[in-house]
Formats: sequence, C-alpha cells, structure tokens
Amino acid sequence: MKDLIALLKGNQAISGYRVASVTRKTYELFFVHRKLETVRATDTVDTNVTVYVDHDDKVGDSTFAVYGSMTDDEISAKINEAADRARLVFNQPYELPEGGTESEELESNMKDENPSTLAAKIADAVFAADCMPGGSINATEIFLYREAVRVINSRGIDKTQIRHRVMIEAIPTFTEGSDSVELYEAYRFTEFDPSRVTAEIADKMREVEQRRHAVKPQTPMTANVVLRDKEIAELLSSLAGDLNYAGVYSQSNLHHKGDVLQNGDGDRLELTMVGKIRGSGSSAFFDDDGVSLTDTTLISNGKVVAYYGSHRFASYLGEPETGNLGCMKLGSGTLTAAELEAAPYIECVSLSGLQVDLYNDYIGGEIRLAYLHEGGNVTPLTGITMSAKLSDVLGAIRLSDDTVVSERYTGPSKFLMRDVKIM
Repeated sequence: MKDLIALLKGNQAISGYRVASVTRKTYELFFVHRKLETVRATDTVDTNVTVYVDHDDKVGDSTFAVYGSMTDDEISAKINEAADRARLVFNQPYELPEGGTESEELESNMKDENPSTLAAKIADAVFAADCMPGGSINATEIFLYREAVRVINSRGIDKTQIRHRVMIEAIPTFTEGSDSVELYEAYRFTEFDPSRVTAEIADKMREVEQRRHAVKPQTPMTANVVLRDKEIAELLSSLAGDLNYAGVYSQSNLHHKGDVLQNGDGDRLELTMVGKIRGSGSSAFFDDDGVSLTDTTLISNGKVVAYYGSHRFASYLGEPETGNLGCMKLGSGTLTAAELEAAPYIECVSLSGLQVDLYNDYIGGEIRLAYLHEGGNVTPLTGITMSAKLSDVLGAIRLSDDTVVSERYTGPSKFLMRDVKIM
C-alpha cells in the first residue's frame, strides 16, 4: 500500500486520489442434503484506485483495479491511463472529503470464534430444522466472512473498518408423491443465535410445505394485506432513494422537504437512515468515500424533513455531510397482534419482488405464497397478484408494535395495507 500511495503522490497528472481496499478471509461449507461435500478457505485482497483530474474548470474521475502481481511501472501506466480517461469526464468541481486516521471493528459475537468451529455450529443449527416428514434441505451453503475495509485519500483520510458476517443459502424441499416443491432461502447475520437460525430455517420448511398445498382463491377481490420485513425494507428503500442527494441535485426526486406523504388515519412514518444496526451485515462506520456516517431522519410524522447522501452531492447542494447511509430504522407502530387478528387479512410470505413506482403512485407484486387469516383459520394461497395506489396505502397503513432486525432494516415486523386489490 505504501508503494501505491507513493506512486499516486508522485504523479503530476492527477489532482487527487482515493484508494479503497477490501481484505477478505472466507470459510465456506457446501452440503448436499446433510453430507458435507466441500470445505473452502480463501484469502483475497481487492484494491480499487480512483484518480481525480482538475481540467477546464471541471473535475473528472476514473477508477481502475490494482493487483498484487503488478509492478510499479504497470501501476504508473494505469494511473496515467486513468488520468487520460478522467479528462473526458466533466463534473462540477468539488473537494474530496477531509479526515484523519480511524480503525474500528463492528460488534459481533463471532469475531473471536475459530472459523471451522463456528461453521460447524451453524451447520448444526441449520440441520436441527431438517426434521419435517416429507421435507428436506436439498442443498446448504454456509459462508463466513471477515472483511477489513480500508479507504485512503489525498486529503488525509485513512480509515479501516472490520466486520464479521455470515450468509446461509438453503433450499428446503417438500415432496408428496411425485410432486416436489422447493424454496430458496438466503439468511444473513452478524450475530450468531443458534435458536434463531433453526427457527428461520424451520419457518422455510413449513412454508415450502404450505406452498405445496396452497390454493388460488376466487378473484378479483379486495383485502387487507400484510407485508413482512423484507418487503417493508424494499418499500422504504424506494422512499429513501427518492430523498438521496444525487436525485435532489439532478432534480429527479418526486418528494421534497416539507412534503406530507401521509393523509389519513394510519400510523405515521418515522424513517431514519442509520450507519449501524446491531446484527445487520450492512452496518458501517463510514461510506465508500471514507465519510463518517451520521444517522439522519428523513421522514418524521409522515413528512419529509431531510435528505441524505454522498459527499460529492452534499457539497454541490450545501447540505449536511451525512455519508451514504445503508441501513434503515422505522419507528414502531400501534398495531397489536390481537387487533391484527380481529379482521381477515392476507399475509405475504413469498413475492416475486415488490414493485414500487413513486411516479405512477403504484405498489404491487406477484404473490407466490400467502396466508389468509380468517376467524382463527389459516389458508395458504398462491397464484395471485396485488395492487394499490401507494398514496392510499401510506395514508392508511398500520405498523405493528413489535420490531425485528433484518439485513438492512430494523423496525415493525408487519406493515398492514388496507383495501388492496387482489387478482
């Protein structure tokens, strides 16, 4: 790294630079049913360099990869080539962020565990759920990651953050006679709780069985629909993305500070972009530019109150330096479990993808599996789609009073939408 920095500092063709490197240690297990087929450990370093060139009252940038096998002469040639490409980019001028030296490690109960021991414990937790008659886990892949992310730039930033995370990929399958149904599950975490892993996989085992017996209801109809945390996060990502500095600068954002997003009697949104969520693999101390992340509330009491985003666009807009935040926190609601069960509703379990179109005021999606809750009875449904006006949904939403933590979201576990069209 010292040699690379020296080459960048000595190059007169560039006005600034940023170096981003990820040193990654992985430990991987691959199972077919319960049989361990492959064990793999890897050590990799990925380094990307961005150079900046001031020219024609503008600033251009270009990025290239550096490999451990490259000589100084090869790196110098890459810097010059990138400088030439940067002169073809005409961005408004801005200064790179300033900063100092920082090294932090994200909290995790896995950081001191031996990888092989930890992987074996995770496998045991997964297969503890593989006990359903007619069901099995056809394939399981377990990935352990230890990553050290370092960002250095020409204005004094030299920051490192270390994070530990796990990803489990599993394919639960249910077979009845000659018919077989399977689901794909990806589960990510930074805090290992064996009972939670087992419960998550067991839920998927039950869901794949339910999908085998699911029926298509008579349609069209109108129903109350509940979204779970994954789809809640997708919806919030659309709202938050509209409030990013980049969109505000290009004037492509639909909503602006002071806009009221909710008219109606539903629970009011309290949406905050945050740097860290304990247990989330998306947590970070700083962003790709090395800017320290500052938690920022975007929507309060259903009204847009702030924007967020990267250093470059914050500079253009004269807005606060938030950093490009990657996690979302939604305030809890007022909907109790007893209140939810008081009226029939459809709970979405598996969707082909939630569709959110802010400009056309639309929310919808194809439902692969859902549960119809009615009078204490639960019926699995499939082969249906849902659609509604987004503004109507936001105005009347009810948010559960309990909260969960998922990959990049923490907040209510359920999001109740009223009077949704089902086809």
